Amino acid sequence: MNWYEKLNQYFPIQEMKSKEHMDLLLSEKGHIYNKDEGPNHVLMYADLPDFIFVDYIFVSGDARGQGLGKKLIEKLKEKNKPIILEVEPVDYEETDTEKRQRFYLREGFKHAKSIGYRRRSLATNEINEMEILYWSPSEAGEKEVYEAMKHTYQEIHAYKDKQLYGESYQPVEEVLSLKETHELVED
Repeated sequence: MNWYEKLNQYFPIQEMKSKEHMDLLLSEKGHIYNKDEGPNHVLMYADLPDFIFVDYIFVSGDARGQGLGKKLIEKLKEKNKPIILEVEPVDYEETDTEKRQRFYLREGFKHAKSIGYRRRSLATNEINEMEILYWSPSEAGEKEVYEAMKHTYQEIHAYKDKQLYGESYQPVEEVLSLKETHELVED
């Protein structure tokens, strides 16, 4: 099974980019968009100057519980910049969502509670809500994470979307929102 098939079997359709989209990112944005794969994992991520965005991380069922996910995250942490990722909200009827979130929290990730993320899937036409998690070696704030997510959405998610899917994703202002809190206003 190739890397795309592994991702496609694991991630819901509303979260998946097309293979053509990912191939285009790897070829045209190969200076930032990376694929790390092995027999039991696939990691797709954007390594940008100020942060890392994890697009997809997959560890096969056979290898879960053996520390492979931790090793992949540690490898990214060694780059010493904030790491941001999107994760499904916990669905207590689907235990994988809870396990995933527990894993990231164990690895030191925090919920970006002030950031809202609602994107219409071009595959299903349904609104897909995600939560933003982040880890930072320098205590980056949620406002910085929000700006990084806006950049990621435009540079990675919506890259050549009309060409690839025949229609465009929503503008970033409709997808991402930032609730101003007392903690964020201190700048």
